[in-house]
Amino acid sequence: MQNSLLNLTLAAGLLLGGTARLSGQTAPPPAATMSEAQLILVLKSDATQKEKADACLFLARLGTKAAVPALVALLPDEKLSHMARYGLETISDPSVDVALRDALNTLNGRPLVGVIGSLGVRHDANAVPSLSKRLQDPDADVAQAAARALGTIGTSPAVKALQAGLANPPAGNQLAFCEGLFRCAESRAARGERKEALAIYQHLRTQPALPQQVRAGALIGAIVNDPKKGPALIRESLNSPDYILTAAAVRAAQRMAGAEVTQALTASLARLPADQQMLVMQTLGESRDPAALPVLATLAQSSPKPVRVAAIRALPMIGQPSAVPVLVALLRDNDRDVAQAAQEGLAALPGRDADAAVTTLLASSDTDQRLLALELVGRRRMTGAIPTLLKAATDTDAKVRPVAIRKLGELGGPSVLSALLDLLLGAKDSSELDAAEQALGAVAVRGSNLDASIGQLIAALAKAQPAQKSALLGVLTSLGGPTAMIAVRVAVADPNPDIHAAALRALGAWKTADAAPELLALAKSAATATDKMICLRGYLGWAANPDLPADQRLSMCQQVAGLIQEADEKKLLLGALGSLHTPEALGMAAGYLDDASTKEEATAATVAIAEELLKGKQAAQLASKLIEPLQKAAQATANADLARRAKAQLQQAQDKAGGK
Repeated sequence: MQNSLLNLTLAAGLLLGGTARLSGQTAPPPAATMSEAQLILVLKSDATQKEKADACLFLARLGTKAAVPALVALLPDEKLSHMARYGLETISDPSVDVALRDALNTLNGRPLVGVIGSLGVRHDANAVPSLSKRLQDPDADVAQAAARALGTIGTSPAVKALQAGLANPPAGNQLAFCEGLFRCAESRAARGERKEALAIYQHLRTQPALPQQVRAGALIGAIVNDPKKGPALIRESLNSPDYILTAAAVRAAQRMAGAEVTQALTASLARLPADQQMLVMQTLGESRDPAALPVLATLAQSSPKPVRVAAIRALPMIGQPSAVPVLVALLRDNDRDVAQAAQEGLAALPGRDADAAVTTLLASSDTDQRLLALELVGRRRMTGAIPTLLKAATDTDAKVRPVAIRKLGELGGPSVLSALLDLLLGAKDSSELDAAEQALGAVAVRGSNLDASIGQLIAALAKAQPAQKSALLGVLTSLGGPTAMIAVRVAVADPNPDIHAAALRALGAWKTADAAPELLALAKSAATATDKMICLRGYLGWAANPDLPADQRLSMCQQVAGLIQEADEKKLLLGALGSLHTPEALGMAAGYLDDASTKEEATAATVAIAEELLKGKQAAQLASKLIEPLQKAAQATANADLARRAKAQLQQAQDKAGGK
């Protein structure tokens, strides 16, 4: 009788005097708990593929010479060969190498390819002769695996074999042979054998028949691994008409540093084609070498536009103060793209020199220059320029003042709140007023004491003109809170119609739901239809807000229903009801199906509510109550899509109600 893994482990337990009850189901122990001997027995048994794979997995951790024969026996098995090799590759005993080399003569197909890979993983130098013969194997997978394995082994005989094979390989194997040589070169370089690595790279990069990507990769290796001759190779490659080799040299330069590399990149930069110039300039910027600045500055001022822009973008990457005057001069360039690139560059350039240049621009007599400087102050986050911004906020130029005020809002803290209030109270036009309103809202929330900021704003209300008072109400709305709401509620009673309207709009736009009761009360007492609509819009906006509990929103709709009279008011209510998925909301919405002015909105709300109710747990109980509203909705609407949806929901409701 054949032994399964279960039988083996059960027998072992009985022999050891185990106390497990035979009447119970005893699961075999996991492979993780087995000894090497037990795992070997699993491999020799009729265990499942999964059990044998697990055994191989754990033999990779604790296997010794004793496990080698059992693992080697699985190498021809296509389903288990991979796991067998996984187990073998970590066993240090030389018998593994011998067994793998012997397997080269007995295997074929995927198992053979796998064994070749394992010989490479184990860096078996004794396998090089056999692997070298496999380079000419008619099976391309085998030949390519041999090339990669030889590359991983990386000995001198392996290199010679690969170079010989590369002399006349099948077309499909060429890249694999090259990959093998690259692996040899990389391993030699990693071991400090740069001379040998350079010889391999030199061999690859001087073979004109090889693909460009191979020669480019070899060029990078030759440059990076030869600090003395590398810069000369960079210079030589930059003068090559082959763009791919030029790009490879530039990539290699990115991995190096030093004056010689910078000199190699800049020596012929002015003579290169535009696309190569831009590639080199990007690299020079990333190098952060100040020695590149002169040539970049020259190209930024007098070259074709794409080159100028690329040079300007490289200047701030180097991060040197000497780039400042170049960028400042280019801000006035007649070409908009060049000027924009200079602005971007000055915004990105770090340091006090750049800040000082921007501050100098702020003092210019030219409006455009001052506006540009204000933009740069914001982009550079120049908080030290706040005193200058405060001065610019009272500039005689009407274009400058609102921009300066906005920058104060972007950069200022609570310390500029009082100054911003003064600017708002003294605003000369709507643009300044809007800028001050935005700035005050931004600055107030940055402070640690929001209540104190709100207090300052409320105090300013008493001395503000109507337009300024309306703006202050807008700021209080953005801040929120009970104190601010009281002030806005008081302003509703202001006899000035503009302030009254602004206060109503402020409550309607309040960001917390505590404004809803105030809006309902004001809707009830509204003197005009406009006031009533403002209040209802704000109130029903909260009734439609999904962040509030559904029962609260339904109650809000029920409370306001008695005030709803005009068609626009009804549509607002129906919009809120449509977001509620309750029978009560459905009943309210269906009540408007007979109203010619709202039948479409009522149909949309009815269908939306019914769709959700029919998806719910109580669909069967509610279905009969949905039939009549859906019948009316299907007949009321002139919208074909709504009618289709209503009829579909009606059919569902009838089905769930038992065909009634």
